[in-house]
Amino acid sequence: FNINGRPINPVARKYPRDFIQTGISSIDGLMTLIRGQKLPIFSGSGMPHNELASQIIRQAKLGDGSTEDFAIIFAAIGVKHDDADFFRKSLIDANAMDRVVMFINYANDPIAERVNTPRCALTAAEYLAFEENMEILVVMTDITSYCEALREISSAKEEVPSRKGYPGYLYSDLASLYERAGMLKDRPGSITLIPILTMPNDDTTHPIPDLTGFITEGQIVLSRELFQSNIYPPINILPSLSRLMKDGIGEGYTRADHPDVANQLFSSYSKVQEVRSLSQIIGEEDLTEIDRKYMEFGRAFEGRFIAQGPYENRDINTTLDLAWEILRILPKDSLTRLDPKLIEEKY
Repeated sequence: FNINGRPINPVARKYPRDFIQTGISSIDGLMTLIRGQKLPIFSGSGMPHNELASQIIRQAKLGDGSTEDFAIIFAAIGVKHDDADFFRKSLIDANAMDRVVMFINYANDPIAERVNTPRCALTAAEYLAFEENMEILVVMTDITSYCEALREISSAKEEVPSRKGYPGYLYSDLASLYERAGMLKDRPGSITLIPILTMPNDDTTHPIPDLTGFITEGQIVLSRELFQSNIYPPINILPSLSRLMKDGIGEGYTRADHPDVANQLFSSYSKVQEVRSLSQIIGEEDLTEIDRKYMEFGRAFEGRFIAQGPYENRDINTTLDLAWEILRILPKDSLTRLDPKLIEEKY
């Protein structure tokens, strides 16, 4: 096998539509993962991205009614031994090892191996997806250590450095990994990719998250503020998005009210941020009645919808019902993103 893979002809690609359920409300409800998509997780050092990755690996399943074989390939790139043990133990405890293929490259392994680890994982994924007709989810952590290995090799070869010392071909190199995800028109099987990267200093303009954002179809951003408030998973929903979500949710995919509910949650939560800024200036007591409702909505949304236990697996119906429960805190006339028929039926 050539681990560099064969590039997929763009004309042969099939448009991703079916949804993959991760069991995590904020992802399933607001940045839905679609089969064949590349959806990175932008994290920072010390944040619980490893716990989130292992929860996705344990809980991920195809939408209801699908009969295809589903498996997960996990690549750990430059991880510490205790992180690798954590992944292994949590998968064994969840009896998930029979559907997981693991590739582990430790932090003390040679960097030549580090550069090849994600390629080996994707080669296994291509074999299972396109030869064995399986639906494959590839989870990789941490792309940052892969890029640092690339920088090390590049400087040893005395190549001209680009931004922050990374090689000038970092974009095309990352694309050669990410673009191996997808589906083909003429054969079953798909590869969905969740790469996880830690942003140095939580800086989204750093070359690694910056270039990754260009190549992939959205991102899931973890928030240090939510993490410090003890909310797990600390997903910051406002900068997070899934660009393929609109075509894989709604009637026939998830539930008819899903697109409207997601829009309304985004809209209301962004209003919460404005009200919070105002309350820091004038104090919560002096807010108007409706603004106080938004503050209450914000607390319920973070404490009940975004927050969930690491072993709590919510199906899409539970997630949407919970969203309705929290939206009922707000008065009817402020739910401007919802179809009036839906409000009548569900509110």
